[in-house]
Amino acid sequence: MMKDSQRLLFPEGFLWGGATAANQIEGGFNEGNKGLNIADVLPGGKERLNILMSAGFNFEIDRDKYSYPNHEAIDFYHRYKEDIALFAEMGFKVFRMSIAWTRIFPNGDEVEANEEGLAFYDRVFDELLRYGIEPVVTISHYEMPLYLVKKFGGWRNRQVVGFFERYANVILKRYSDKVKYWMTFNEINGALKMPIMSMGFSPLNEESRYQETFQAFHHQFVASAIAVKACKEIIPKAKIGCMILFAPVYSYDCNPQNILFALKEEELFNYFCADVQVRGEYPAFLKRFLKEKNIEIKMQEGDLDIIKEGTVDYIGLSYYMSRTDKKEKSEGEKAQGNIVGGVKNPFLEASDWGWEIDPVGLRISLNKLYGRYQIPLFVVENGLGAYDQLESDGSVIDDYRIDYLREHVKAMREAIADGVELMGYTSWGCIDLVSMSTGEMSKRYGFIYVDKNDDGSGTLERRRKRSFHWYKKVIESNGEIL
Repeated sequence: MMKDSQRLLFPEGFLWGGATAANQIEGGFNEGNKGLNIADVLPGGKERLNILMSAGFNFEIDRDKYSYPNHEAIDFYHRYKEDIALFAEMGFKVFRMSIAWTRIFPNGDEVEANEEGLAFYDRVFDELLRYGIEPVVTISHYEMPLYLVKKFGGWRNRQVVGFFERYANVILKRYSDKVKYWMTFNEINGALKMPIMSMGFSPLNEESRYQETFQAFHHQFVASAIAVKACKEIIPKAKIGCMILFAPVYSYDCNPQNILFALKEEELFNYFCADVQVRGEYPAFLKRFLKEKNIEIKMQEGDLDIIKEGTVDYIGLSYYMSRTDKKEKSEGEKAQGNIVGGVKNPFLEASDWGWEIDPVGLRISLNKLYGRYQIPLFVVENGLGAYDQLESDGSVIDDYRIDYLREHVKAMREAIADGVELMGYTSWGCIDLVSMSTGEMSKRYGFIYVDKNDDGSGTLERRRKRSFHWYKKVIESNGEIL
């Protein structure tokens, strides 16, 4: 029998909960004086991923051609009390959510904030706090105001920094007594793959892609640092972090060329943004990359000082998969479904959507990040998108989801034993929601089943899945009962 001193435990006060994004759950896209955002014009279905990865999207709504599931989503806008009660029943300590920028500033460039939008989040935060659930708020999560996209060209335009600063200051002041945990930009590094969601533009062409993207990155780094500094002044006891999409890169074999390739890919994708936001300066490895790509980042005087002064308190990360890669690969070797690319890993199974399942990779990721930065980490997204079957008695027997999550929780426990300082874990899509990458409802992540289909039909009734009861026990036992 294992002695108490040998048991792998989560620390006291570990922040268990679930994660969502406003544009994927709220609905009410034209209520409360809300303006349109990027997600509102992205259609549902497989065509969405093509739009996300290609150039030249026009950001228009075409109802004759497409459906727009984000418009209603799961109607959290009207049903938040019911949903929060279910989160409380599971025992959530925290709930990760985002504020829709266009509920606060419908166009993004207004001087005065929209009181209806501010009041809505007051009600949501009050309801969470009534149950003892702390909000973890992402300031910008794939929902940039469409007006800023069309008039200003998204984050390529320096003026957007000022609009974001106004928005951040308003919500930090308004919710200073209600929100203790903040993050600036969701999966900021994801723009290396698809800038449309977080940066508000679809590249004009592949030749200009990197120049546009890295200029936009610089503007976001300045904006993030400004928000961090404001948070520390307005809410001194709050914690504010960055948020990155982390996918460790494995070399396909021991060929030094492939190992070097994997190293360089990991530096750029996994560490570049975190280096700037955690260390407060651009990493040395980036200088060669920029030179070789003929990229020149325009900076204003004082930008680097702002970035240096606005470093984050913790790193929030999403972890869904690892990536295996090689320098030279044929078309047939490429991993199918893995959104971060690479080649198929023969040692891993994949989800219904082709995302390779690698719980050990989470332990590897946490060790790499903590070894590099030595600041607290927070796993704010991790989950399994799968087809769920509603049984005749209304139940959902999602043992596959429990198996997936159990192994990832074990990996976190091992990482903590390795010495990693881990703040908490919020499973992605704790309630079924609209998929970001494909706009589907059938790609379900939640502990709570929502009766809504890809074609928009359904009653929106909520049902507890088997994983709901499993996760409740995990939280009650602080991760001992898995």
